[in-house]
Amino acid sequence: MRSVKRSTLLIVLGLSIGMAFLSGCDSQQMKDLETRNRTQQARITELESQLQAAQLKLAELTRQLDAANATGGVEVNSLRQKIAALEEDIAKKEELIKAMQANLMGVSPLPVELNTALEDFAKGSDMIEYDASRGLVKFKSDLLFEKGSDAVTAPAAEAVKTLCGILNTETAKQFHIVVAGHTDDMPIRQPQTQAAHPTNWHLSVHRAISVEQQMEKNGIAPTRLSVRGFGEYRPLEPNAAGKKGNPKNRRVEIYIVPAGA
Repeated sequence: MRSVKRSTLLIVLGLSIGMAFLSGCDSQQMKDLETRNRTQQARITELESQLQAAQLKLAELTRQLDAANATGGVEVNSLRQKIAALEEDIAKKEELIKAMQANLMGVSPLPVELNTALEDFAKGSDMIEYDASRGLVKFKSDLLFEKGSDAVTAPAAEAVKTLCGILNTETAKQFHIVVAGHTDDMPIRQPQTQAAHPTNWHLSVHRAISVEQQMEKNGIAPTRLSVRGFGEYRPLEPNAAGKKGNPKNRRVEIYIVPAGA
């Protein structure tokens, strides 16, 4: 009941905002505004990725500095300089991201109906997260695949099928879909797994392809689909020391983007 009420509220709010915009803007102005917001959101996403990488590098340099201080290493001053420069860069990126987010005009990258359906979809599963600001559906790989495998589990296949039902609605058909695979930094060790997925690059791409194939089976036109693999190189959080990974970095992300993007 709460979900229904919230969905109704979101739709009403979306329509109210839409009417307010339309009273002062014509259809072309709305399109221009949405295009500007998509471009700005893409830049924000790029900056957020750079910020995550910088934060991971800062954590590594801080660990190196602690070790150098403990042993009296000669590289202490150099490490301090690098950390100071990196902290300054991080602060600038955080300020820029905050300013760009404040300048967004409040237009969702997805239509209200599609956004609401995806929010409700994510609420019903513990393997899925949805980021409305980016049009991003994220599957946790540990629940999507068996360990070291690219075979989609039965529960995950049902979740993908439900998602495809949403993405095949008339509202959603104007959008294309990018499937991106990610791993943690744990190397592929099992000989049987290595034969199919020699590196984390292979595993990330193969898992993305498996999800893409599931989407094709469930009626998504292949002309709307594309696949990317990032291996271990786009972590959400630092991996554990000694290449022990982090479950949050093992994921498949599905981006819903304007046609041709």
